[in-house]
Amino acid sequence: MKVILLADVKKVGKKGETVTVSDGYGANFLIPKGLAKPSTSSTQKELARDNAAEEARQIELKKEAEEIKGKLEHINVEFKAKVGSDGRMFGSISTKEIVEGMEKQWGIKLDKRKFVDKYPANALGYTRLKIELYKGSQGYVEGTVNVHISEEK
Repeated sequence: MKVILLADVKKVGKKGETVTVSDGYGANFLIPKGLAKPSTSSTQKELARDNAAEEARQIELKKEAEEIKGKLEHINVEFKAKVGSDGRMFGSISTKEIVEGMEKQWGIKLDKRKFVDKYPANALGYTRLKIELYKGSQGYVEGTVNVHISEEK
């Protein structure tokens, strides 16, 4: 029996693939659980249409990521931090605070889990952190967030 997978199925295939499985496995497990549907000419056309729509969505997401990357090159996120008598900063600025500061100061939404550099900004001055803006079928887009930490007076 030929079926089109609607989700990834371990040891069978990935979502969107057309695979051949035994009749019992397809009819009694995959189809009732919503993991697959029978492969017919109409479902093949539907699959092609879905794939084209997904490809267009991926192109749009990459374009948005490229725009954000361009904006990030020219802006800094500003923070003030307390400094000890020896000139060292108390604490650090986490990626969560950087994301919140970016949204508050510039209106750009980022995901704190997408930072490539997992360390917090913990020094006065400028820190550059890499962030993954897009990863998918169209490639990879990585931007740089510029963080400026100055002394709180």
